[in-house]
Amino acid sequence: MSHLDPEVAALLAMGEQPSADEQHHLDSCADCTAEVASFARAVAAGRATRTGEELLTPPDRVWESIRSELALPSEPSTAPESTPDEPTSRPSEVPSTGARHVARRRRVSRRPVFFVMAGAAVAVVAIVAGVWTAGGIAPRPEIISEARLDGFPTWAGAQGEAMLERVDGHDRVVVDLTASVPDDGYREVWLLTSDASDLISLGVLDGSSGSFDIPDDVDLSRFTVVDISQEDVDGDPGHSGDSIVRGTLSAP
Repeated sequence: MSHLDPEVAALLAMGEQPSADEQHHLDSCADCTAEVASFARAVAAGRATRTGEELLTPPDRVWESIRSELALPSEPSTAPESTPDEPTSRPSEVPSTGARHVARRRRVSRRPVFFVMAGAAVAVVAIVAGVWTAGGIAPRPEIISEARLDGFPTWAGAQGEAMLERVDGHDRVVVDLTASVPDDGYREVWLLTSDASDLISLGVLDGSSGSFDIPDDVDLSRFTVVDISQEDVDGDPGHSGDSIVRGTLSAP
């Protein structure tokens, strides 16, 4: 026989028993075996739950995107399809393996919508499993404080903004800078104490905006000032003394 239909592979991955011919083909076809195994891993990941964790329900827009991607109807019908010419076996009339195979093929040809939905189910399981495997939907940052960054006299028109955010228990500073800066040198982001007696470098600002993680041992009750400086490529790790903008963080 030729390769298994993708819809049949999806059903086998979801637990349906293969016919004798299908099992024989799987035993000799590495490609189809790999396809069923791939679907099965997605199904298993989707069915798995981690003890004590609440499963997250994707918002409606996720399902709409999936329906659009798979060209599914907006509200698929759940009514059973009538099959008047398909005989129904009584409990005592167990169909043969060949009969089961023929019936399966007839269902495939006569119920395309069902198999589209089966394929969609596998696709959805794979998407959701990927989200779970990655540790769940990314948490929304909590804004702790904000600062307006004002330009120094030597940097006319420079301005910026800074936010102190907390994500999953870790703090970071997000900055945006609006300034005409020279092509040479680079910009560096700092945290300073209110009297500028101590400072910590957070890193180099590449472009006009950036996000910088704050080491866990930094006392944010002391380091409340955000500063962006213009630095020369001179090998000196200290502050150049040429600040472009600066501002004090405060609760929003």
